[in-house]
Amino acid sequence: MTSSRPLPVRVPAVATLAGGLLALAALGTAGPAAAQAPAWVPEIFRDADLPLGEKLIRENKCSECHVRNVGGDGLSIYNPKGRISTPGALRGMVEYCSTQLNLGLFPEEVTAVAAVLQRDHYRFRP
Repeated sequence: MTSSRPLPVRVPAVATLAGGLLALAALGTAGPAAAQAPAWVPEIFRDADLPLGEKLIRENKCSECHVRNVGGDGLSIYNPKGRISTPGALRGMVEYCSTQLNLGLFPEEVTAVAAVLQRDHYRFRP
């Protein structure tokens, strides 16, 4: 017998430490089979496929590239008070990385990656 319940979503430790675990878990269910996203999720990321974004970040070794570019653990590249100050600018930066590195990401894949970064690092409000 199959269940209609969504699969459990893994919430990163960073998000757990930052608080709001239940809200982040709700965001983690976004995608084609998800119910409406919470109101606090920026419109541009409401239909994003977060599991796809997580997979693309791993497959394209984004963290390793960031370490090479900024040093340390690479996390200093995520600076919400810097150049990237809106959800649209965040998505634009992911598009820029895709273009510069010739990743060939489709628009929905760019949005999925940006939505994961929004959830884990930026947390812009609508």
